[in-house]
Amino acid sequence: MSLRLSTVILPVRPWHEGGRAQWERAERLGFHTAYTYDHLTWRTFRDGPWYAAVPTLTAAAAVTDRLRLGTLVTSPNFRHPVTLAKDLMTLDDMSRGRITLGIGAGGNGF
Repeated sequence: MSLRLSTVILPVRPWHEGGRAQWERAERLGFHTAYTYDHLTWRTFRDGPWYAAVPTLTAAAAVTDRLRLGTLVTSPNFRHPVTLAKDLMTLDDMSRGRITLGIGAGGNGF
């Protein structure tokens, strides 16, 4: 049996100001999976930038090779299910099957 460690990367940093580096570092450190929140906002970050999960994970897929990528958690209440399915299908293709989808009921924010 092997131990697999995962991490959460909050979608609060602009891609070219440290966001990209976080995903690359997670892979370099040997994490099995890196997740990002797919919420509208989160706690103390509600007044700052909060980037969308699917585009963030798509960009992460482009700069990593082994790291699994996932959502914590995606809510089908905020998107049309067909559009969400198409986005996830594209992300799955771009990541070569490295996507883990966490799906839940969602909420109204903090």
